[in-house]
Amino acid sequence: MTFSQQVKKELLKTEYESSCCEKALFYGMCLFGKGFSQFEIYAHSETREIIELYAKLMKKYCNVSSTVNISPKKRSFSVTIDNPADCQKILKTFGHDSAGPLRINHSLFACDNCARAFLAGAFLACGTVSTPEKDYHLEFAVPYLNLSKSLVTLLNEEDLTPKTSVRKGYNIVYFKDSEAIEDCLYIMGAPDSMFEMMNVEIVKNIRNKANRTANCEAANIDKTVKASFVHIEAIEKIKTKKGLDYLKPDLMSIAKLRVDNPEASLSELAALSGLSRSGVNHRLAKLVEISKEL
Repeated sequence: MTFSQQVKKELLKTEYESSCCEKALFYGMCLFGKGFSQFEIYAHSETREIIELYAKLMKKYCNVSSTVNISPKKRSFSVTIDNPADCQKILKTFGHDSAGPLRINHSLFACDNCARAFLAGAFLACGTVSTPEKDYHLEFAVPYLNLSKSLVTLLNEEDLTPKTSVRKGYNIVYFKDSEAIEDCLYIMGAPDSMFEMMNVEIVKNIRNKANRTANCEAANIDKTVKASFVHIEAIEKIKTKKGLDYLKPDLMSIAKLRVDNPEASLSELAALSGLSRSGVNHRLAKLVEISKEL
């Protein structure tokens, strides 16, 4: 089961105390389905329970009977209402006439929770959300431009700020920010999915931090090795051409310490020598300078 399917199953389990919220849920399913006009009202989904609920609420609130059609090849389910009288009855139920662009009829929201139930219905009809382990993306694929704008306005009223785009003839209203997606899931009534996404995000952040730390440590080790190679190469050159006795006692001491501890960092050499880190670095730099002069 995908994360998107999981979210929809959680939304399907929601029990609304008020019939106005259940009706708002159905309104969202109708309005954001594949068709909502005087000629045809049509819903389609790969989840059978969504279409069965659609048909059930169609009978309950519009007194229109419908049949769930099954497409074995596409593994999908649908309901089609193409009788003009039934279409008009459904449109009238939600305060829509047959003319003008589609917009959300806010007058149907009888209580504070109706808008959230409506968003859940819209998501059941045309929404998807990516698996959080892979990506952060939640979207509504809306077939009509004015309806997508109306959805953006409703989401803004819930303190959500989606982005919009167009893809394959659909108007996409979407979120890419993980916090915004979590808020949207909670508002629609999917808290379990929201908490699961938050847990995934926490684990990802811990892993990313661990990877950054490991990369930093690897970079520091690589830097230490390269610096050590330069130091030892300089010391060997001095030893070959002049001998270490050529060096002053303080430089001879640090040269021997570096050769005996090739993998040690400057801080570790400082601890071994009793000098400061900058003192060790200065003396090693002096050795490199002397080798270049030779």
